[in-house]
Amino acid sequence: MKQVKFAIIGTSVITKYFLEVASSVPEFTLTAVYSRDLQKAKDFGASYGATVFYDSLEALAADQEIDAVYIASPNSCHAAQTIQLMKAGKHVLCEKPIASNAAEVKEMQKVAKENGVVLLEAMRSVHDPAFLEIKEHLKKLGTLRYASLQFCQYSSKYDAFKAGADCNIFNPVYSAGALMDIGIYCIEAMLALFGEPLLVTGMGTFLRGGIDGAGAILAKYEEMIVELTYSKITGSQLPSQIQGEKGVMYISKIAEPNEVRIVYNDGAEEVIDLPVCKNNMVYELETFIKAVKGQKDADEFAQLSRGAIRITDEVRRQIGLTFPADQKIGENAYED
Repeated sequence: MKQVKFAIIGTSVITKYFLEVASSVPEFTLTAVYSRDLQKAKDFGASYGATVFYDSLEALAADQEIDAVYIASPNSCHAAQTIQLMKAGKHVLCEKPIASNAAEVKEMQKVAKENGVVLLEAMRSVHDPAFLEIKEHLKKLGTLRYASLQFCQYSSKYDAFKAGADCNIFNPVYSAGALMDIGIYCIEAMLALFGEPLLVTGMGTFLRGGIDGAGAILAKYEEMIVELTYSKITGSQLPSQIQGEKGVMYISKIAEPNEVRIVYNDGAEEVIDLPVCKNNMVYELETFIKAVKGQKDADEFAQLSRGAIRITDEVRRQIGLTFPADQKIGENAYED
């Protein structure tokens, strides 16, 4: 069994979650950690078995021992770091959102193709077998008419932000905010379940500094309406739901659907049997490694990433949410 030797960019909580589950994947080997602070890279990586540490992306890119890189840096860094590493022949698993805008995604996917490497967005939900079960059971609902997908989670950084602190996740410089951080889960779930909508209408709640803390999107399909609700400044315990003419499906959490049930029009209830998983980041890693080994085609997920970033671009245009990274958008950014 050939090992895939990984480097990690990013030492935040999400990286810790990733590495905790990565140890259960036999083909995964953590070799190197990058941080702008070399000591931070050493302190973080040593506890996970890393043996090489970098504070230079150029040096990391030149390391011939590294097969792949997991990138969990701020959103605004994703495109430049990914492109640099792919040009050096590295496969890249990049945290969601894969980039700041459609122009960046277009260039990233172009470079991946030119260099014969795998580029995959780390959108854990769409790789989860539980999500596949949701898709499989949709036909039981009859003609679909309405869906409400939501992800509202009070941010652990919000109190500090309200007290005046600077927080990356509430800073447009880092292409952050509610839409990009957690709204993207709702968007990609919608696309994976129902395809591309005919049109979208977005709304946002803005915080200081011109960043969104919450928002909603209405998406129009030929026969149905989809409502997406997301927030980093409030929480919710309500499930997502998909309504059809024969019944309604309730989904516990759209990012990690561990409980799904259908209530039919006659009152009968069906609980969908789902695989139990403590951390569904494992599935995105398994998909990525299979793609690296040539055992799986990742094109469907590349298409999903393109569709999602086009929607975030359009919603941001409608609500007036801009990032410094948008200065790179060209007139052909939205061409597929």
